[in-house]
Amino acid sequence: MPEATMPLAISVKELVVGFGRHVVIDHLSLDVRRGEILGLVGASGGGKSVLMRTIIGLIPRQSGEIEVMGAEIGGSHGRVTQSAAGRWGILFQQGALFSSLTVRQNIQFPLRENLVLSDALMDEIATAKLEMVGLKPEDGDKFPSELSGGMTKRVALARALALDPAIVFLDEPTSGLDPIAAGDFDVLIKTLQKTLGLTVFMVTHDLASLNTVCDRVAALADGKIVAIGPMRELLQSEHPWVRAYFHGKRSLMLQPKAS
Repeated sequence: MPEATMPLAISVKELVVGFGRHVVIDHLSLDVRRGEILGLVGASGGGKSVLMRTIIGLIPRQSGEIEVMGAEIGGSHGRVTQSAAGRWGILFQQGALFSSLTVRQNIQFPLRENLVLSDALMDEIATAKLEMVGLKPEDGDKFPSELSGGMTKRVALARALALDPAIVFLDEPTSGLDPIAAGDFDVLIKTLQKTLGLTVFMVTHDLASLNTVCDRVAALADGKIVAIGPMRELLQSEHPWVRAYFHGKRSLMLQPKAS
């Protein structure tokens, strides 16, 4: 299917977001295609998480339009209906698990908030989600304090998938993980995306993830998307920030993945 006619999961047009007089997102436009993994990169404090949180309605926008799966999201006050929020799952930085709840209860939290299900059915769903992310059913009895960093990320991902969303938002999913655990998590994301037909919007600084997992990469600088495309195209970008990011000393090992 030609790219211009591919259905969109997320459409952002002329988005403006600011705090007081400080404008963070400045008339930004971005399309995310259904079924793709889009990686978003940008300088620290440059607005990546602000953009993601505005799309899901956690931060109000000053102007612009946002559509998710064809439905308009929120308005200037950032309101998001329950039905709209049910279209996505979110993995926040560091997992953001509830420390007083077990792993199973954390995964069940979105179910309890949005659906009326029996305890037995919720237990079955939680077990299925645990197995989906490579964990064992008995891990459901653990508390977040008993988990490794990699397990925490997997539990947070299982919770994000609890309502079978069409879109998953990942905010720095491999931060804090060692290279082996980060690589395993990348493989998990790609496998789930293919198996479930997910659309993945991933904010990350991880060059390996961008290179091996993402179908396209969008670069955010000066409040706008200054480059977007497959990795091989971003490596050829002439934008100063993009060149500095992808051709710096820590990027020497970066090579575009084979198409």
